[in-house]
Amino acid sequence: MDYKKTNAPLNTVTRDMVSMAEQTGNVYETVCIIGKRANQIAQEMKKELDKKLQEFASTDNLEEVSENREQIEISRFYEKLPKPTLIATQEYVDHKLYFSNPLKEREHLDD
Repeated sequence: MDYKKTNAPLNTVTRDMVSMAEQTGNVYETVCIIGKRANQIAQEMKKELDKKLQEFASTDNLEEVSENREQIEISRFYEKLPKPTLIATQEYVDHKLYFSNPLKEREHLDD
């Protein structure tokens, strides 16, 4: 996923949880959905960052100074991105997340 193109805010935003919970009918379920997605995003971002920093794993002492600058640039880029929780919340609000509750689906089939 391209996190540069997300429209998630960089700072924490106060949200109306009652209106956010309308999709699920349950505030706790909404928070769980957003939390699980935030964990997925955090893992993806960490893998991507590790992959980029892996290039700098083997360095010579002479090249270390110039490569450190590149490492710092990459790290700063990731620090400036919105936090995974904010990205996940924005995806939820924009209806970009697919989620299902097997227990609810089973209850509807039993009725």
